[in-house]
Amino acid sequence: MKASWRKKRQRLAICILAAVLLTLACSFGMFVFVPAGTGKRVEVVELAPGAPFRRIAADLEEKRIITSGRLFVLLARLRGATAKVQAGPYQVSDGMTPGEILDRMVTGDVYVQRFAVPEGYSIYQIAELLEGRRLFPKGEFLRACADRQFLAELGIPARSAEGYLYPSTYNIPPGTTPAQLIRQMVEQFDKVFGQKFASRVGAAGLSKGELVTMASMIEKEAVIPEERPLIASVFLNRLRSRMPLQSDPTAVYGVRAFAGSVSRRDIQRVSPYNTYLIKGLPPGPIGNPGSDAIEAVLNPAQTAYYYFVAKKDGSHHFSATLAEHNRAVNRYLKSAAAPNSPSSGSVAGYQNDRPNLTGRR
Repeated sequence: MKASWRKKRQRLAICILAAVLLTLACSFGMFVFVPAGTGKRVEVVELAPGAPFRRIAADLEEKRIITSGRLFVLLARLRGATAKVQAGPYQVSDGMTPGEILDRMVTGDVYVQRFAVPEGYSIYQIAELLEGRRLFPKGEFLRACADRQFLAELGIPARSAEGYLYPSTYNIPPGTTPAQLIRQMVEQFDKVFGQKFASRVGAAGLSKGELVTMASMIEKEAVIPEERPLIASVFLNRLRSRMPLQSDPTAVYGVRAFAGSVSRRDIQRVSPYNTYLIKGLPPGPIGNPGSDAIEAVLNPAQTAYYYFVAKKDGSHHFSATLAEHNRAVNRYLKSAAAPNSPSSGSVAGYQNDRPNLTGRR
């Protein structure tokens, strides 16, 4: 009887143990494969280099991304992942399973924000975009762009980084500073310029700074990409003839973004960049040109054009003479047909050594 009772107790204990283990296994399985929430809670967590794994597990539990930090550590150990996870910031949500979160940390799929710099945008426009995306305050970015010591480190012999922030898409991890982003943009510019253009600068008769400056003006003027070489030919022809460039975007640089037209007040504004008032090129770029604009300066169209006026569709009418240009202005810009009216879409010419602002360039 005693032996029979002992066997019954053992079987009961085994059944209880099995039930407990099954319950624990089910609970662990639910933890591993079932999200803690619906995905509405999204957080960025940081796995610091050298930090114990249990620290980020506790952080995930505290932020209610997972239900148990201890079970998350257990999962990592069972998978042999504690030594494989990679440091960095991770964007996770309570709609992800702990297994998916762990996989992300093992593969190093760190969280970054992507930021696109459009061709031709000035440092002021880029700063506004960054502030609008809540990445950096506008003033902080602009101060970094004009930091003389920083510019010297980057090898930029200019008053700002304008012109050397290559238009592209950049990854910005949390904690990135404006200086780090600027360095990334300048390094990309240097890479592209070195590969495509550096060996051809001398033959163009322009310095690197002059090349980038003219390219930035072309980028602002050209609505249709195919017209970049034609616009380059106009600028180069006018430079060779010692004619003022009279470029509208230069008249508003640093004041506001160029939107296609300028006023009489704009073209009379005293500025070292205003090519209605200065001779030759501005002292530096007025935006950050892409490769096609730089290529247009190095490989311009061969024309006799000295003028162009914008049509309503964004394209331009190019002219070789002032008379032809004025007729084009009358045709395409009736509101600006009167002599000495504000410029609005064409390179202005000189007549009897006096400005004839019948259209902007």
